[in-house]
Amino acid sequence: MTQTKPPIHVTVTGAAGQIGYSLLYRIASGQMLGDDQPIVLRLLEIESAMRALEGVVMELDDCAFPLLKDIVATSDLTNAFDSTSWALLVGSVPRKAGMERNDLLNINGGIFGPQGRAINDNASDDVRVLVVGNPCNTNCLIARSAAPDVPPERWFAMTRLDQNRARSQIAKRAGVGVEDVKNLVIWGNHSSTQFPDFENATILDRPVEQVIGNRAWLEGEFITTVQQRGAQIIEARGASSAASAANAAIDSVVSVVNPTPSGDSVSLAVVSRGEYSIAEGLQFGFPVVSDGKSWKVVEGLEHSQFAQGKIRATTEELLAEKKAVESLL
Repeated sequence: MTQTKPPIHVTVTGAAGQIGYSLLYRIASGQMLGDDQPIVLRLLEIESAMRALEGVVMELDDCAFPLLKDIVATSDLTNAFDSTSWALLVGSVPRKAGMERNDLLNINGGIFGPQGRAINDNASDDVRVLVVGNPCNTNCLIARSAAPDVPPERWFAMTRLDQNRARSQIAKRAGVGVEDVKNLVIWGNHSSTQFPDFENATILDRPVEQVIGNRAWLEGEFITTVQQRGAQIIEARGASSAASAANAAIDSVVSVVNPTPSGDSVSLAVVSRGEYSIAEGLQFGFPVVSDGKSWKVVEGLEHSQFAQGKIRATTEELLAEKKAVESLL
């Protein structure tokens, strides 16, 4: 294959972690930005993980990916974000036993604020940022606030894993393929308050509720399963979602850089401009469509009182998180 495009620099933080390990090979193989787009990987880790990162770099070398033109492994923020066009902020501090959510927010604020400043000062003029590390919506808000020169519409937090989980559950219940489930997106926060919007989704172009025929299941077990899936995976395998999170990160970027298929929408947490009366400035999960160059929130959707209550609850949680980190904004 003749390659004529210049390489795109892609930064991945927490690159030696479980999600990073699952993610890097797919980026290098072309699954994220296309099989004709050369890549330079810029991999950021903390000092104590640099030896592990060396091993990851060895494996990337051993894969002999034609698209992978260079690898920069570093613990230095300036170097990590130098000239980058896509930054995937994966590394974060996980919540531990006895840790309050506000404590977690402030600890991660100490990570994502400096990363935001480094992106602001060193990244390419066309940089776009996907925050994966949890709590990703508010981590994204913190990083975005620290990067005033990067337009707010360039920042995304990942709700696609929740969308993928929801589509899979609906498809299994209906006995159809996941590709037959459309417009099933996540509103609000990537947390246990998220709302998978079955009311505006379809199965083979028919309303989900009409096909499923069980509103109680949709309002109860379905939503609970999606909201608690991450905890269930931790309980089952003794570790948090890694391969599925990496897959969702790839899906998220693909959905930004490529046109959204006709008649569908995708789930991304983007900056609120007041759509659906959501407070401006929150990094909020919405239904989004892209033309491959720019995105917009799908407008005009209607919600029942049940759905409005769910969206209100997740909005209130995000507002509370924002208040908890006001000193970092």
